[in-house]
Amino acid sequence: MKKLKRTSMISALVLTTTLSTQWSFATEYPSKTVEIIVGYSAGGGTDVMARTIASHLETYLGEGAAAVVKNHPGAGGQIGFTKVATADADGYTLGTMNLPAALSLTYDRAADYDANSFTWLANFVSDPNTLVVSKASGITSVEQLIKEAQDKQGAMTVGLASLGGNDHFSAIQFAKAANIKLTQVPFKGAAMARTSIMGGHINMGVMAFSQTVGFEEDLRVLAILSDKRLSQAPNVPTAKELGYDVVMGSYRGLVAPAGLPDETLQVLRDALDKLSVDPEFLADMKARGTPVHYQSGPAYEALAQEQNEIAAKIWQDTPWK
Repeated sequence: MKKLKRTSMISALVLTTTLSTQWSFATEYPSKTVEIIVGYSAGGGTDVMARTIASHLETYLGEGAAAVVKNHPGAGGQIGFTKVATADADGYTLGTMNLPAALSLTYDRAADYDANSFTWLANFVSDPNTLVVSKASGITSVEQLIKEAQDKQGAMTVGLASLGGNDHFSAIQFAKAANIKLTQVPFKGAAMARTSIMGGHINMGVMAFSQTVGFEEDLRVLAILSDKRLSQAPNVPTAKELGYDVVMGSYRGLVAPAGLPDETLQVLRDALDKLSVDPEFLADMKARGTPVHYQSGPAYEALAQEQNEIAAKIWQDTPWK
């Protein structure tokens, strides 16, 4: 009888300890390192954003919290996006998200994710596209650019970083808005497209504003494809100002797998909200050429759905593969 009683007490103690541990783990997120997956190589704009966020986010996740960045490049970011979408929804695997590129990939190839595969945490960067030409071209305005495109009757070439991304979509939307024909010339990355524009091999380009910074002596930005002028380029008009309703760019933020527990989601969103107004974080982001354009929760999810619809419509009308 004593042995049975002692065994029962031990079993009860083990059960109590187990339940206590599980309860503590569930309510004290995070209790281990949070990984942020980047689907691109180290050193790029997305990677820089992720590392800057990680270094400051730890403060707002609580004492002893740790966040590390893991790069899984390949297939235009698809490998990284897939790793996030298929990870356990426990808050310990987050990932960077690039719109519209990540969702565009789901239309031109088989993918193990879609817009509903993620918990949309927060967008941090909005890098609008631009209409850009070589200064040697002599083109100084959008009106002059359109006139030249009309004269060339479809032979006006536009350099793109790739097909199926924000550059490609911007070129399609601008050509439609301006009622002109452009011959698209995709490259393997913005750097190659930029070199060809500066060298006069391509008539014009559509690229993110950040990709024009540092090349002001050779490139002329004719218009910004955003809702309002950029503080970094206050003298450059928006396409909307000029009568062409085209808004497109590269959006970069953070996501988690779909189905994240409400308690964990709340911790993350609270931490990211606080991070978004941290003066040191904002200064670090600006110093790295990535000023913050913050959208959290439902607003970010709405942005994702909007970008997904744009990608789907363009794929339906003008499939790129």
